[in-house]
Amino acid sequence: MRIISLNAWGGAMFDELGRWLDGCDADILCLQEVTHTPTGQGWTRFDDAERSLPQRADLLADVRSRLPHHHGLFTASDSGPVRDHEGAEHRQDFGVATFVAEGLPVVGLRSAFVHGTYIDHREWPSDGRPRAALAVRVFDRRGRRFVTVVNLHGLRDAGGKGDTPARRVQAERLVDLVDGVREEGDLTVVCGDLNLLPGSETFRILGGRLGLTELVRESDTRTSRYPKPVRHASYLLVSDPAAVKHFEVVATPEVSDHRALLLELTQR
Repeated sequence: MRIISLNAWGGAMFDELGRWLDGCDADILCLQEVTHTPTGQGWTRFDDAERSLPQRADLLADVRSRLPHHHGLFTASDSGPVRDHEGAEHRQDFGVATFVAEGLPVVGLRSAFVHGTYIDHREWPSDGRPRAALAVRVFDRRGRRFVTVVNLHGLRDAGGKGDTPARRVQAERLVDLVDGVREEGDLTVVCGDLNLLPGSETFRILGGRLGLTELVRESDTRTSRYPKPVRHASYLLVSDPAAVKHFEVVATPEVSDHRALLLELTQR
């Protein structure tokens, strides 16, 4: 089984991202920063107090069209205003999406907020926004096992990626979500843009409570599109390192300001 995690940056590099999607060959694709605008298509512009970024109006639909043989699952963490090229305002949903190849039976599904709760913003705040995680449990026919995969975009804090009480609560809520969807014997994968430093207590909590091992460690998970010096953001954890056939932080091609994380699992 091939699992890929990527912060898609709202589709800001969709020309490159689209070509990559055509050949990524993921059995399960976990995307963060996914947009969905029911009244718009093409390009929009996102603005908060710190940034102004081009985004796809409906990255969820864009990816679904590229992966017609995958189930596209989406959960919104919050919503807010964006403007199209004519200046018209639309309401955009923002969250995480998991795409599961149709050959993998989905036998469990759950979403929960790990920080805050859903908000429909009048204006986008620059940090402290709610965060939801999406868990899917599948039966891996080739591996003859159940696999639970949890897709998460962690809390963004303008003060940095260090440990805070809010991030401790986030870790505890994540533990509850994983415990609520996986069953005994499941191979468990937690992945996404966690917005943490490598030594975060979150990894001790997930290791101690869920038996998860983090694979990224000190690796650079940002691309040349990201100018800031702290290069840590995305992580991937597994419950059984012996089940890992190959793991890679993918440097090229660049399709976002984040690098993709690629996990290939062994077959039993």
